[in-house]
Amino acid sequence: MTQKVCNQARRHILKGLGAATLLSPLSSLPAWAVESRRLYIDGLSFLPTDINDVKASKLDAFIADISGIDKIEQADGTINYKRTYQACINSIKQAANSVIANPDVYLQGQTGADINKARAQQQTAVFFQIQGADCVEDDGANNEWPLLDSLHQQGLRVLQLTHHYGNRYAGGALDNNGLKSLNPPLTTAGQSLIEELNRKNILIDVSHSSAQTALDTAKASRSPIVQSHGAARAIVNNARCSPDEVIRAIGDSGGVFGVFMMSFWLTNKPTPTIEDYIRQLGYIAKVGGVNSVAIANDFPLRGQENLLALDNNNSEGIKEYLPWWHRLEEQNVLGFDVEPKHVVIPEFNSIDRMSRIDDALKKARFKSTDRDRFMGENWQRVLKQVLV
Repeated sequence: MTQKVCNQARRHILKGLGAATLLSPLSSLPAWAVESRRLYIDGLSFLPTDINDVKASKLDAFIADISGIDKIEQADGTINYKRTYQACINSIKQAANSVIANPDVYLQGQTGADINKARAQQQTAVFFQIQGADCVEDDGANNEWPLLDSLHQQGLRVLQLTHHYGNRYAGGALDNNGLKSLNPPLTTAGQSLIEELNRKNILIDVSHSSAQTALDTAKASRSPIVQSHGAARAIVNNARCSPDEVIRAIGDSGGVFGVFMMSFWLTNKPTPTIEDYIRQLGYIAKVGGVNSVAIANDFPLRGQENLLALDNNNSEGIKEYLPWWHRLEEQNVLGFDVEPKHVVIPEFNSIDRMSRIDDALKKARFKSTDRDRFMGENWQRVLKQVLV
């Protein structure tokens, strides 16, 4: 059959399927129809309680934070959420069991090639991530990594170096001890960790790292690095957002920068809009290149649950964040002197966010090839390159 005839046949079948069928779950479509639509990959979310959320999200793959957490109160009264080894080995086993129990929905991602495999089988590939190398802080003696080995064997494929505050390996974005200029680097132990992560083909994530740690990591790593979820400091001047040199270094490494859904780090405007999110994507493209832009979430697949319960009332929803925000303001952490007014962009605090972002990019006149990259192809390229 010629390509022209094949395309005509496909159009005829799609017409016969009808609109109702096309709006139904993807499992009702022929495999080639699923494979021909735009790839959707989310750079950070969580395994949902309701398994139906996975299909409803239309995701072909996502990176899932499966961290187990111990709450640690710091000397200044702020809370750090430490990803201890024991908490994480328990949580990663539970996550693996959940994936195994739902083979019609999930494929646990071991290599980047699993994205296409899952897509062909009308599953969603899920790649396990831990938000902080606290879980392996006891590793590295005599260049041995038993804790990292065990987590990798259980399916760990993406490791974030730190979460807000520093650890043995890396400096955190909020580490400043009241001094705006303090910018902790990657440590000597961190250099060894980077070497081991490269050797094991584990993707390195510099989200929540200090800018200097991110720059040091880009220089030290032989493989692309990513910021799975973040935003541009040039738009919101906050310690949790990344300066241009970090965005550029990630792009130069061959990695990607996922723009997330936490609206108080996307814009300082009193009311966040779809255009604010698209502006962030465009800015990352300008600084890091179109091959560096990606989508992230940092909320559950269906959205920030408390805001959903409040019908996305940002003026009420922001109240849960303010005590933490004000403590950081007292510590003179960069950007926390600007009180936030919102948590989410209401239109994107939805299970259907990927389709809505795609539509917004089209409305903003981004090229179809760039939309392909932003919505999933950039993530797929990096995952294929690193997870082998």
